[in-house]
Amino acid sequence: MTGTAGGLENAVDKADLLLEAGRTEQARELLARRLAEDPSDAKAWTRMHRCHLRAEEYEEAERALDQALAHAPDYAYAHILRSYFFHGAPNWHKALAAGKEAVRCAPDAWEAHVALAKAMMHPFDQWPAALEVAFEAVRLAPEEPDAHHAVYFYAELLKRQDLVESSARAALALDPECPWAHKVLAEATAKDPAAKLPQVADSYATALGVLPQDREMHKALQGAVYRMLRGTRWLALLCVAIAGVTGRLFPGDGPDELPVPVGTRLYALAVMGAVWGFGAWRRYRRMRTGVRLSFGEFLRTNFWGRLAVGQAAWCTLCAVVVVAVPWTERLVPQILFWLALVPTLLTIWFERAAMRT
Repeated sequence: MTGTAGGLENAVDKADLLLEAGRTEQARELLARRLAEDPSDAKAWTRMHRCHLRAEEYEEAERALDQALAHAPDYAYAHILRSYFFHGAPNWHKALAAGKEAVRCAPDAWEAHVALAKAMMHPFDQWPAALEVAFEAVRLAPEEPDAHHAVYFYAELLKRQDLVESSARAALALDPECPWAHKVLAEATAKDPAAKLPQVADSYATALGVLPQDREMHKALQGAVYRMLRGTRWLALLCVAIAGVTGRLFPGDGPDELPVPVGTRLYALAVMGAVWGFGAWRRYRRMRTGVRLSFGEFLRTNFWGRLAVGQAAWCTLCAVVVVAVPWTERLVPQILFWLALVPTLLTIWFERAAMRT
């Protein structure tokens, strides 16, 4: 009997390894042979449940759990699997009952408390109690990211932003590649009114490093990139303003004779270079590689991004021409000034109006 029990235990271990490797059919065959030898092995039945679940054989998966619990009514892992199997409407009451049984059978198992917490999704008036159950899971296993995820889940539902971020940071400290924690912190950074756009873009790029297929994160990163590209127009408009003042396009109380001295014009060009150097290029070079690559991808695929960059370039070019050329008449530089200023401001106004509607 000892040898048979050892063989059954070995079969379960091998089945676990096969399931982790994605070799479901081989695991199923191995478990079928062992269950033919000893149909009372509850552990083998739970692994068979997983095989059926992967094959989307839901009736067989439920029967496998029934068999496991028929032979081992206090087997906590079977109750945990049953709770997840029935998770969500309309079987939430079965999931809840299974979660409670799991905690009863294994009160010191954090997995049981996580299963119970997730089963308390319905009805919604259980959410505060579910959060307490999730806290118990974290108390039992503070080193488990999944326990912190249970806290995050109900903190999000209960609008407890402090717990949302703290649970994500705790999970990230345990697992630097934790996908949900990266996503949560990226979204939290985006919602922070004190966060600057490069910081927001960087957080999205970090999340995409572990969630490369997440369309929501891709869209959010593109949105941050677009807002930064739109911001370059303000740098260009500042250059236009510098050109208007330095080029003496609108005579006032100061000196208004033309042409403007070469020293003044060179100084204005240096100031424009500083505006772009510190306002855009220096910031761009400090960004993560993923964010910089997103600029190129966005410009290739998005018309409005190209328009923003084109207008920034046009405004800067007009400002440089106004300042660099020693004009003796004001008509041409004034035309360049207004051609740069008016279309860009109208586009900015149109975009803001469109975003409000």
